[in-house]
Amino acid sequence: MADYSRVRVVSRSLVKAPGAVTPRILAVSNLDLLPRPIPSLLLCAYRKPTTGCFGDVVAIFKASLPSLLEHFFPLAGRLVSSPRSGVPEVHCDNQGAELVVGEAGVELASLDYGALGASLARIGALVQYGADVVLSVQLVSFACGGFTVAWCSNHVVMDGYGLCMLASMWSELARSGRIDTTRGGGAPSFDRSVLPRPRAVPSYSPSLTEAFTPFEGKHLVNSLTAGSYCVTRLYYVQERDIAMLRARASREAVGERHATRLEAVSAYLWKALAAVVAASGSDETCRMGWWVDGRRRLSVPGNEPAMRNYVGNVGTFALAEETVEEVRRRPLPEVASMVREAIAARATEEHFQELVDWVEEHKGGRFVETATVGLGSPALAVTSFASFRLRTDFGFGHAALAMPMMLAGTGRLCAGFVKIVPRPGGDGSWVVSMVVWPRLAAALDSDEQRILRPVTAEYLGLKAENPCSRL
Repeated sequence: MADYSRVRVVSRSLVKAPGAVTPRILAVSNLDLLPRPIPSLLLCAYRKPTTGCFGDVVAIFKASLPSLLEHFFPLAGRLVSSPRSGVPEVHCDNQGAELVVGEAGVELASLDYGALGASLARIGALVQYGADVVLSVQLVSFACGGFTVAWCSNHVVMDGYGLCMLASMWSELARSGRIDTTRGGGAPSFDRSVLPRPRAVPSYSPSLTEAFTPFEGKHLVNSLTAGSYCVTRLYYVQERDIAMLRARASREAVGERHATRLEAVSAYLWKALAAVVAASGSDETCRMGWWVDGRRRLSVPGNEPAMRNYVGNVGTFALAEETVEEVRRRPLPEVASMVREAIAARATEEHFQELVDWVEEHKGGRFVETATVGLGSPALAVTSFASFRLRTDFGFGHAALAMPMMLAGTGRLCAGFVKIVPRPGGDGSWVVSMVVWPRLAAALDSDEQRILRPVTAEYLGLKAENPCSRL
């Protein structure tokens, strides 16, 4: 049994961008207002460095953070509500990003990786930060000599793509002393003008209104039910199994487009869900959903670099519903085609324009995707980071694990949730985080194909070693 002693905060400081700055206000876009204003973060776990110790790690982050803020200046500001509209806005006044250093009296190998969020919460490895703080960087050493780094922000300010870009550019800065803005799309962009503006007369399909539900108690599942509906899992999928699924999900006819890795794995999960729903005998249909990044869809000649390095929210939710019988009956290539068609239907400039118009008419309210509430047929919602740039080497090796997380968890939402992240280091395997119904977890655990295997400390290479001196 692990000794879950609480993390001791060694230091907590504010780091500012260097030089004189002119304060300004960064207004959020309508697409920024779709996510709930909740803390979001990217957590990386590292093995013990082969050279140096935790103090050297802290020194690298402290030394490079001011230069990073020159490129990501709004992250040194504060998130406040506009006194006129009540809508969030970022005051870019260089109050400083937060840098927290702590130490845990347990080893990384002692954490429960099947329930990683709860395990980290028990030891306080994710330190609470102010709701107005735009960036809190948290470094925590562990008794084994390994450590974690958490880049914490608010979902209103940026999505998972932005968090991955922040970590990747910081990695480049720490290793080379500079961020090369001549390649990879240029400098980070917070310019909201590259996104569609609300039309003078908002126009959108009635189905868009049906796609959202007010985030209010009377529209949600009660807290006791929500608190008991799910189990958590952390799996990995080997590259060869992803390739095998992709081959099975692709049509053999000449000229046919091969299924993508995401389409293939989604088709596998949809068929698994359909089998579980069929066994329960209570629902005739089941649903799959995907959060779709709109950066490529909204790129036009001249703004590609700004969209590629855009820091903000550019996402929408694609949903498909089909009868359980059809999903089970159809071969994997046909289910993969259903996935592709559902995503393509939302990956259009017109859809994002309608989304912007819809938000314009519903500002001030808090909404959530209707399919994720947990009413109606079971829905499994997928977020994939597999195509995002994510570099985690700051000079002491790639992270053993990189995982986007929400401190608030799923709350009273009772859909199934899946997050897909590439394993750091580029070996082609994926790490898959799930919050799902016990029956689906049991089915995936017992699948004879063993596509999804449980992540363990041994798999991550986080075995206990003699600790080095820590701060």
